[in-house]
Amino acid sequence: MSAISVRDVRRDYRRPRTSLTKPGPVVSALRGVSFDVAPGERFGIVGESGCGKSTLLRILAGLDRPTSGEVLVEGTDIAGLSERKLGFLRQRLQLVFQDPMSSLDPRMRVRDIVAEPLVAQGVGDRDGRVQELLEAVGLQAESANRYPHQFSGGQRQRISIARALAPRPDILLADEPVSALDVSVRAQVLNLITDLVSDLDLTLVFVSHDLSVVRHVCDRVAVMQDGEIVEVGATEQIYTDPQHPYTKRLIAAVPNMRRALAGAGTSDLLVGSERTGGTST
Repeated sequence: MSAISVRDVRRDYRRPRTSLTKPGPVVSALRGVSFDVAPGERFGIVGESGCGKSTLLRILAGLDRPTSGEVLVEGTDIAGLSERKLGFLRQRLQLVFQDPMSSLDPRMRVRDIVAEPLVAQGVGDRDGRVQELLEAVGLQAESANRYPHQFSGGQRQRISIARALAPRPDILLADEPVSALDVSVRAQVLNLITDLVSDLDLTLVFVSHDLSVVRHVCDRVAVMQDGEIVEVGATEQIYTDPQHPYTKRLIAAVPNMRRALAGAGTSDLLVGSERTGGTST
């Protein structure tokens, strides 16, 4: 059984009306998207802004509904389920957002942010779990008493990752998780995600506009254009021998992170201020 199975998913939106007599036009964000993600696989979705990849991720997370089609998560079709019936999904699947600052409540201390999913599930011994998670993402336990604004962008994303991992999900969704970070910090966060996915045996769906980032993280990738998947296959094969003209243009247009990522082991990158809770990265 696939961890995620998407079948002919469409998502249409109606734009605001510009006339008193005519409804607004219908815009198709997704046009019959289909793919499968195996348990434990690291699957990338890449494409330019507006291609529909973030809409697709929101549907996978149960934050949006498709106009038509099936979305199976571990065998359960979530497309037509009400919010009340999506409780199981909140434990099995978690999402890391693009901008950690906007996704973290500035009025909450880190310990409360990370523990939020645990509170919702009535889990006990939350302090011990929070400490374990902060250490897993390379932050000291003392960080739990601080507020998000006291951290750098890279550290805030580590906090977001810790929160996503709190309920011990099977599936991790990542929506452009490093696009707001500078290149050196991207390398650190990408290596962290890669190591955690491997250590915890997670299924990963990773969305990015940069195929070189996806190449570093994912085993297989789907290339999206105008709401459709135009090419899918092993990441290295698509990166080195793209078949679709759009994929070729995408590779030519994006910056290459090879220099920043080359030889960067996670153990080497989780040192200094990032590991100790400083604010330099």
